[in-house]
Amino acid sequence: MCRVLKVARAGFYVWLHNPVSAGEKDNQRLLELIRDSYTLSGGVYGYRRVHGDLREIGEACSRNRVAKIMRKNRIQAIHGYKVPRGTRGRPSVIAPNRVQREFTVVKPNQVWVTDITYIRTWQGWLYLAVVIDLFARNVVGWSMKPTLSRELALDALLMAVWRRKPAENVIVHSDQGSQYGSDDWQRFCRANNLAPSMSRRGNCWDNAVAESFFSSLKKERIRKRIYKTRDIARADIFDYIEVFYNRTRRHSHLGGVSPEAFEKASPWGQKLSTGAWSLQFFYLWLQKLFTSICSVIEPVANDYWHKAAFRYSLFLIITEIQKKTSLTSDILSQYVWFR
Repeated sequence: MCRVLKVARAGFYVWLHNPVSAGEKDNQRLLELIRDSYTLSGGVYGYRRVHGDLREIGEACSRNRVAKIMRKNRIQAIHGYKVPRGTRGRPSVIAPNRVQREFTVVKPNQVWVTDITYIRTWQGWLYLAVVIDLFARNVVGWSMKPTLSRELALDALLMAVWRRKPAENVIVHSDQGSQYGSDDWQRFCRANNLAPSMSRRGNCWDNAVAESFFSSLKKERIRKRIYKTRDIARADIFDYIEVFYNRTRRHSHLGGVSPEAFEKASPWGQKLSTGAWSLQFFYLWLQKLFTSICSVIEPVANDYWHKAAFRYSLFLIITEIQKKTSLTSDILSQYVWFR
């Protein structure tokens, strides 16, 4: 038999006189359970969480043993992708920290927080800026662009001002990014009765609400995906923010209701139209129309203020569309930023 199978006799006799031990059999059984846990997690779990799953079903094994079995069988958790590194200059503290980690407010338009994150696509990075009202934790302004520029942050803030129209002074809290330290940002805040506030350098906990939103977005929608194109990423993120997160998703901080439901139930509740959201395909068509117009006209604009004037003209066009349709101008105005 050894001659037919072309194996050494010595090896055969070693296998014959030394059968598989009970420990090895138990490791094989654990390996099947580990693979089940790993597969059900979508390839996300490492040895710590796999060990937690095993303990939950009553398996008595150490964490190191699970790590050893996974390493031996090349079962590895999926790691997150690296974010692009920016240059680190000197701190640009141009505003005090007016929030001081007090993230609970008593009325809308009292404190807004803003931040920027990166979305990976096969066409390159897509940058997302959001503005969140701390009262109901709803996203009141957002912007998406292929470049990390000051216009990205300003467009999100401009949307928030147009949608909310705050009557009193609003604190706008951010990190110390160059976009928030620019002269344009400061001028816009002064012109619109906004009080800038900045976190301490390198301290993400000072802007924990914005960081928490980005974490939810990436866990619940992106899930370490790499989008095929930036347009696909924009459409998916738009759907998450405006259709799911603001209007449907239950928020633990709000007692298990959505941001929109919480704000409507408050004394400052606003009447928001929800019927228009059934016309999502019309929105996508409108987005492509505005994208085409912007791609032709915007290159001739020399600076941010010319671009803002152009986008305001689009807003006036949207108002005319609103008069002839059932869509609210608040909903339609989002397409000025949907690029």
